[in-house]
Amino acid sequence: MSKQYQSVVQTFFRAGIIPVIRLDQTNKAAMLAKALADGEMEAAEVTFRAQGAEKVIETMGVQCDHLMVGAGTVLTVEQAQRAKDAGARFIVSPGFNAKVVEFCLNRDIPVFPGCVTPTEIERAMEMGLTVLKFFPAEQFGGVKTINALAGPYQQVKFMPTGGISMDNLGEYLSSPAIAACGGTFMVKADLLEQDRWEEVTKRCRKAMKLVKEIRR
Repeated sequence: MSKQYQSVVQTFFRAGIIPVIRLDQTNKAAMLAKALADGEMEAAEVTFRAQGAEKVIETMGVQCDHLMVGAGTVLTVEQAQRAKDAGARFIVSPGFNAKVVEFCLNRDIPVFPGCVTPTEIERAMEMGLTVLKFFPAEQFGGVKTINALAGPYQQVKFMPTGGISMDNLGEYLSSPAIAACGGTFMVKADLLEQDRWEEVTKRCRKAMKLVKEIRR
C-alpha cells in the first residue's frame, strides 16, 4: 500500500483509541477539536450520520493540524467524494462496498471498510487492504470473534467499533489482532450538546492512559 496508507495505519496503532463523532452543530467543531487534542487524541472519525459532517471535518482539521481527522459511515462514492473535498485524511465504512473502496484506492485515500466474515475479509485482502473495521463489534462477538478470525488471517488487523467502552477497552487493546478501537464514550452526544469540553478531555486522557499502560 501507499506511504499515506501506512502513515495512517501507524497513527492508528499508536493512538489505540479513535473517538467516533456525530456532531450536528458545526459551530462547535473547533472547540471539540481542541478538547480532543488536549486529551492526547491523535485521530478522530467524524461520521456522515450528521448533517454538515464535511464542515466539521474541515474545521477540525484546520483547528488542529496534528489531529488526523477522517470520515466515517461513508456509504456511497458520492459521500466519499464529499469527504475527500472536506480534507478527510482517511475514510471508514461500516460494511464492504467495493465501489467506495475502489474510489479511495484510485485516489490514494486510506480506506478502512467494515468486514466481519471470512468472505468479506478475503475480498478486502484481494484489494490490498490489511486493516479493517469490525462493526458492530460487541454484537458480532467482540474480542472472541476477532481472535478467531485472526487465526487464518494473521496478516489482517481489525478496528472494532460498536459497544466499546472503558469497561472493555483494555480487553480489546490486549489482543494482538487489533490495530485500534473506535468509541463514542469520550464524545457522547450529551457532552457535546452541553459544551462539556473538559469532560471530553478527561475521558480522552483516561482512555489514553489505558492505551499506554497496555501497549507501551
